[in-house]
Amino acid sequence: MKTLILVRHAKSDWSNPSLSDFDRPLNERGKRDAPVMAKRLLEKGITIDRIISSPAKRAARTAKHFADAFGYKKGKIEFVEDLYLADTSTFFSVIENVNDKYDCVALFSHNFGITDFANMLTNTRIDNIPTSGVFAISIDTKKWSSFKTAPKEFLFFEYPALFKK
Repeated sequence: MKTLILVRHAKSDWSNPSLSDFDRPLNERGKRDAPVMAKRLLEKGITIDRIISSPAKRAARTAKHFADAFGYKKGKIEFVEDLYLADTSTFFSVIENVNDKYDCVALFSHNFGITDFANMLTNTRIDNIPTSGVFAISIDTKKWSSFKTAPKEFLFFEYPALFKK
C-alpha cells in the first residue's frame, strides 16, 4: 500500500504587484496555516517519507513548513518545475516516477490542477482544495509506476477553516 497526500500551497501574499506569480511568498495567514495542517497530519499518525513540490515560492515554503514538522531535511525536498500550474497528466507522470522505496508521498502544488487531479482519483468529489488544504488517498500497489490503474481509496480531506475557533 502507498499513500498520497496532495497539498495546495498556503495562502500567498499579493501585496507586491511587481512580483511574478511564481515569486509570490506566503502571507501571514499562510505562514500560520501550513504548520497547523502539518501538525494535523502528525496527529493522524501520517509518516511522510518523500516530499515533492512545485518550485514556486509559495509552494516551496509550504513544503518546507511540512518538512520542519516532520523532521524532514529541507535539502531532501524534490522540486519539480512541471508542478507549477500542472495539469492532471503532469501529476500522473510525476507520481508514476516516484521511487518505490517511498510509501507516503506529499505533493505540493497549485489550483486548479490539484483540485482537478484529486477529483480524478476516487469517487469523492470536492469543489476546491483551499489554500493549505490536504487531500489524502491510499493506493493498493507496491509500485508507483502503476499508480494510474491501481485501486485507490479516499482517506480524508481537511483544510484550515475546519479547525478555526
